Amino acid sequence: MSRQPVLAVLGATGAQGGGLVRAALRDPAQTFRVRAITRRPDTPAAQSLRALGADIAAGDADDVESLRTALAGADALFAVTDFWSHQSPEREILQAANIADAACRVGISHVVWSTLEDTRLLIPPDSPRFPTLGHRWKVPHFDAKGEADALFARLPTTYLHTSFFWDNLIHFGMAPTRGSDGRLGFLLPMGTRALPGIAAEDIGVCALALFKLGEKAFGRHVGIAGEHLSGPQMAMALSGVLGEPVRHLDMPHEAYAALPFPGAADLANMFAYKHDFNGMFRALRSVAETRELHPGVQDFKTWLNRHAPRIPLAA
Repeated sequence: MSRQPVLAVLGATGAQGGGLVRAALRDPAQTFRVRAITRRPDTPAAQSLRALGADIAAGDADDVESLRTALAGADALFAVTDFWSHQSPEREILQAANIADAACRVGISHVVWSTLEDTRLLIPPDSPRFPTLGHRWKVPHFDAKGEADALFARLPTTYLHTSFFWDNLIHFGMAPTRGSDGRLGFLLPMGTRALPGIAAEDIGVCALALFKLGEKAFGRHVGIAGEHLSGPQMAMALSGVLGEPVRHLDMPHEAYAALPFPGAADLANMFAYKHDFNGMFRALRSVAETRELHPGVQDFKTWLNRHAPRIPLAA
C-alpha cells in the first residue's frame, strides 16, 4: 500500500493556509495527509485544526531550523508570508529565503508559493505618481513577494497570484463607513476600473487543485479571482445586502496615502498600480480559469449573502 503524501501548510491558522488545510481535509479523495505548521501550536486556532484531522507542527518563518524540522518528511508545501504582521519587505524576503532553503534541504517535491507582482518591473524608478517607499520599494507588500519569486526558482514551484480579499471588508478596515450626513460610503480609489476579488476561503481550494495537478503546474504563474468589479459595482452589491444605499467614494491616491493608518502609502501606490496597469493585472486573474480549478468559487454577491452580517459599519 503506497504512502499517503504529506502536504505541509505554512500559515495554517491564517486565511490562506487555514483555507487550504480545511479544503485538503474535506477532499473526498483524501489525496494528502495534512501537516499544519504554525508558530503557536497550542492556540485554540491550531487545536481546532487538529480536531479536524490535521497534524500540527511548530515552525517559524524567521527561524530556518524550525522550518527544516517542521518540513521533514513532507512531500508538498504551501508557502505564504504575512507582510501585514510586521510591514517590513526586507523581513518578508528573509522569511521567503528561509522557507525556500528549508524546502530545498528536506527535498520538497512541489511548492505552491503565494505571491504577487513586483510592481517595479513596470513602474519607472523616478515616477512622481508612485513615490518610492523606504529605500527601494513602490508597493512594498507586492514587491517583496515578487522579488522573492527568484528564491523558489530552484524548486518545483507554482506561483499563485491572489486577488483582493473580500474579507478585507470584515477584517482590514475597508467596510463602508457612515459619513456626517448619515449615508454609507465605500472607499475604493480606482475610479471605475475593475478590481479582481476573491473570498479568502476559496484560495485554499484553488491551491489544493494546483497540488493535484503536480508536474503540470510546475513553473506556472496562476492568478485567481471570483469576480472583477468596479467600486460602483461593489457599492451597488453592498446596497443590496445591507438594506440601504451605499455610494462609491473615490479620492486621489496622494490623498489616500495621507490617511492616518499604517500602510496607507503602500496601499495608495497599490491602488494606483491596479488602476494604471488594470488590463495586465486583470488578465492574469481569469475568473474562467479560476473556475477550472474551483468550479464553486464564489462571486461577490454570493460571498456577501453569506458574510454581510459580519461587516462592521463604523462611523
